[in-house]
Amino acid sequence: MNKKYSNLFDPIKIGNLEIKNRFVMAPMGPAGLCSEDGSFNEKGIEYYVERAKGGTGLIITGVTYVENDIEKCAMPSMPCPTINPSSFIKAAKILTERVHAYNSKIFLQLTAGFGRVSIPGIVGDITPIAPSHIPHKWLPDITCRPLTIEEIQVYIKKFGESAAIAKEAGFDGVEVHAVHEGYLLDQFTMTLFNKRTDEYGGSLENRLRFPIEILKEIKEKCGNSFPVSLRYSVKSYVKGLNDGALPGENFEEKGRDLAEGLEAAKILEKAGYDAFNSDAGTYDSWYWNHPPMYFKKGMYLSLNEKLKQVLKVPVITAGRMDNPDLASDAISTNKTDMVALGRPLLADAYIPEKIRQDKLKNIRPCLSCHDGCMGRLALGGGLSCAVNPSTGREKDFRLQPATEIKNILVIGGGVAGCEAARVCAIRGHKVSLYEKTDKLGGNIIPGGAPDFKEDDRALVKWYYNELKENNVDIHFNTTVTDELVNNSNCDVVIVATGSNPKLLQLDGNMDKVYTAQDVLLKVEDAGNSAVIIGGGLVGCETALWLVQQGKNVTLIEALDEILASGPAICHANSQMLKDLLKFHKVDIRTNCLVSKVTDEGIVIKQNDKEIPISCDSVILSVGYTSEKDLYEKLKFTNKEMYLLGDAKQVQNIMTAIWDAYEVARNI
Repeated sequence: MNKKYSNLFDPIKIGNLEIKNRFVMAPMGPAGLCSEDGSFNEKGIEYYVERAKGGTGLIITGVTYVENDIEKCAMPSMPCPTINPSSFIKAAKILTERVHAYNSKIFLQLTAGFGRVSIPGIVGDITPIAPSHIPHKWLPDITCRPLTIEEIQVYIKKFGESAAIAKEAGFDGVEVHAVHEGYLLDQFTMTLFNKRTDEYGGSLENRLRFPIEILKEIKEKCGNSFPVSLRYSVKSYVKGLNDGALPGENFEEKGRDLAEGLEAAKILEKAGYDAFNSDAGTYDSWYWNHPPMYFKKGMYLSLNEKLKQVLKVPVITAGRMDNPDLASDAISTNKTDMVALGRPLLADAYIPEKIRQDKLKNIRPCLSCHDGCMGRLALGGGLSCAVNPSTGREKDFRLQPATEIKNILVIGGGVAGCEAARVCAIRGHKVSLYEKTDKLGGNIIPGGAPDFKEDDRALVKWYYNELKENNVDIHFNTTVTDELVNNSNCDVVIVATGSNPKLLQLDGNMDKVYTAQDVLLKVEDAGNSAVIIGGGLVGCETALWLVQQGKNVTLIEALDEILASGPAICHANSQMLKDLLKFHKVDIRTNCLVSKVTDEGIVIKQNDKEIPISCDSVILSVGYTSEKDLYEKLKFTNKEMYLLGDAKQVQNIMTAIWDAYEVARNI
């Protein structure tokens, strides 16, 4: 182990419980990991055990309901120990025993539910609950009903019951969810949502009464030595309902400001909470709790450093903390006590162990894309990961040695080709990969050009290392022909030839019309001002990249809004990108068509009016076209053959990797 990371492996205590190192698996929504009766299923057990095997010191499960009557949710959506305690304990004992085998500890996260941010598809037709009569987040025409005092007491009792069940099942502690992210308990703590005039509203002490009474009930049922951590947001970053604030933005805080966040933390610590798992944000500023790649790494550290100054119990910090240098420095400079990894442990369950063994180049990076985790949950799928298809199905998708060793020829060094080659090689096949350029990555190279896409670039480096370590024979600067394939001794051909930017032939002078790809690769210079045609993801990220360089940017989109076409993008990512473009004053024109290019710039048509816009360059970002000419020539060959990635259909990184993994694991 590199000595500079040794502090990441120092033990630490939460209450009287010793944790072997400073790594925490951050709690994440456990959709797909439980059964109809609220107990953990086999997938859930394997999912958490894999992270224990990977060296994580403390695992905190995703949200677990303490009851399912007041805010009734369709099952199986989240675990719930009080539906069928005996079944829950039986399954959970298997989980905790296996986690403990790796000297890891595990907390069960317990929640009062969603309140005004409840997901309509899960909660159904019942009137949503909240502290007061306030609008529902997702259905603003619906007014939530206030919880009665009797219902609050039911919740408090159920927290105690659930914690006792968790203790019997072998959990080492529980985490209360949450004075965090604008969930039901958090709604009680903020005047923006809590308009009550009884003992649960008004003063800060009254607004904190609910989570404090929950804590007392848990300690009463489980004993004072049973650790209870709190999921906490020290600051809200809310300008108003459904209106979040960006980093560095000057605004008036309407949620919990930092001063109140620190004061509340002191009150909650005095009440007896044993640790604070702290971040920032609410559902009204959702990208703070689920940070896209547009945030810097370690984006909560400056807040949690202040939190540590007022607390004596351990502070846990997540928020893109997957850089080991950043994590080690944060602990040594007293900004945090423990480092929580959420999505990074979806991408690579073995991060702690790889750091311990000084195998940093083997760590598969999280892209902060949300496509396989939050984005997939929003579409009704189970929790997984864009770059790691085995996440959430560890047992079923574990790679097995090939029963028959084959010679495999992979054409194309983009992510689909690299993933197919990697998986085939791990399984024992003999793999040759051909790439027409001098580097791997395909369209991820221009896509990863902006500063905020550093993890895309890291993924390319990871693939190169993986292919070399698994003895894949890589041929750069080689254009594959049908003759080369037919004359080879390969048994299997995998065509992953990617896609090319679509071109538009516009009226006028095309000399200063470039593709986004050429501008991102710096083949062409956008000048000081640019008009980008196409408001999809590539167009919007190109606009952000250029405007962050100080250029004037106009974004033209034919549809009613930007980011409305192409594969679905997680709400956190799309909303932050839209807010950033607005913050940086990108001129966004929707419902527009391009009339012509002129020597001075471009002419667009909007609302039947022609509008000239001066610019130094016109940048095309109107999609991609599959490159499958070689496949068409080869498809009747007598060799086993597969078409993958953008060559099959232009999609996103997740689709390319998942398809490649599925095909390659079955060859």
